[in-house]
Formats: sequence, C-alpha cells, structure tokens
Amino acid sequence: MRISKRSIRSASLAVLLGVASAALAQDSGRQSAADQGQASMDRLEGAVARGKDAAGHIPDPRLPRTDNPADRRRAFEGLRNRASAPEMEARARAAQARGEASLAAERERQAKALRQALGLEPAEEQALAKAAPAVIAKGWVPVLFVSSSMPISTLRNYAVQLEKVRGVLAFRGVPGGLRKMGPMANLTAEILRLDPGCEGPACVMRDVQLIVDPIVFRQHGIARVPALAMIPGDPTQAYCERDDESPRAAHVVYGDSALSGLLEEYARLGGKEEVSHAQALLGAR
Repeated sequence: MRISKRSIRSASLAVLLGVASAALAQDSGRQSAADQGQASMDRLEGAVARGKDAAGHIPDPRLPRTDNPADRRRAFEGLRNRASAPEMEARARAAQARGEASLAAERERQAKALRQALGLEPAEEQALAKAAPAVIAKGWVPVLFVSSSMPISTLRNYAVQLEKVRGVLAFRGVPGGLRKMGPMANLTAEILRLDPGCEGPACVMRDVQLIVDPIVFRQHGIARVPALAMIPGDPTQAYCERDDESPRAAHVVYGDSALSGLLEEYARLGGKEEVSHAQALLGAR
C-alpha cells in the first residue's frame, strides 16, 4: 500500500503536539510543587512570627516552674480528675505482666545455667532435697572452714567424710570475687563429683552443702584453715538474713587432720555432747 506525503506530515504533526503537551504538563507539575513548598514555608514563618514575644524572642517550650501552692494544687487536681482510659490501663497491665514473666524466665535460665555448671540435674536436686533430713533446732552441725587455695584432693576427702555426718563446707569468699561465679561453680563441681573424671550435667554429686559466708568466719574468728566448729541450728541460712548475734559454736578446732581427729579434739575441749551424733554417724570409736 502506498503512503502519501500528506499522511506522513499529519503523523509528524501529531507526534510534535504530543511531546509539547507532555512538556507543558511536566512544567505545570513542577510549578505546582514549588508553589506548595513556598506556601508551607510561608505558613511556618507566620507561625514562628506569631510565637515571638514583644522582644522578638521565641519563648521556652518547657513548662514554667512555680512555687505557688495554688498552682501545684490545681495541677494535681487536674491529674486526679483526668479522664480514665480503660483500654490504655489494660495495655499497661498486660505489658507489666509480660515484663514480670520475662524476668522470671531469665532468672530460671540463669539458675539452670548454674545447675549445669555444677553438674546437677533438676530431678537430682529434688531427690537430694527430699533425702536431706530436717535440721533440728537444738542440734549441732559440723562446719568445716576451708579455702579454695587448699588442694582439691584434700577438699574431696573432707567432702567424703562430711557427707556421712551431714556436714557443711564453708568458704570465706569466691575465687576471683563475687562478680565471677564461674570459678566457684567449677570448684564446687570438682569437690562434689563422685567420679573426678566425669564432666557434664549427668555427673553424680555428693550430698554435701557448700556455703560462702564471710560472716560465719568473722563470728568464729577463723584465722587459718582447715578449722572445725559445731554450730547450732542451720548454718546454711543466707548470711544476708542473719546478724552477728546468730548462734555460734562453743569451740573451734584447727589442724590439717581427718574429720574424726577434729571431732575427738572438739570433744576433748568440752564439746562431747555436740560431737556425739556426728561421731556415731562417722563410725568413730
């Protein structure tokens, strides 16, 4: 089909008209955006000008402080008479409950990590708690004062003997300071494991209580270790819950000897009644 020159000229004219229309529309859009921006700036300048005082300064946006009792009374009355928002209060209570649940979960996580570091299973802990006899208020508990600087083999031997008499191992402090519980947890596991070569949470532990209590050291004037004292009541009570008037032992025996020898020396000093039960459990003659 043959195309005439008139048709070509008409098509070219239509294309030129379309391009011109698009350019005009684009210029119009740019001008409209510029006009809107200028109007916004004008409104902002007007608001700033209206906010200035007579001297031309912008006032401080902070609330003024006042010592007028009437002003404070009106402010508190306004707070009391504010409209209640049950939905907002419900959301606040729900957020508080979620926070408390999160805190409890974090505490349980830390406790579980400590139990794993000590090599104790939760079920095993419960069994040990049920197996431990209740402390008699008028009874005496053998407390052996020791230190982390003592050989592990010596501490393990004492743990074997104290398990028979329901005794307690007492440390003055924590290796590395109270902010570092990891070394103390490792030391406790090394002392109480039945199998010294065992590692991990499945290791079986001896039923011996271990405490870190600087107050009981000060009460009994412990200057060197090992030392034995027969303390009435419950020496495992947290030292932050006790005072300097809590019950203490009548005697303190020093010496790096077996527990049976320390008990015999304690009896010789006048504490036969205090050590009689422990000697019977230990099988001493």
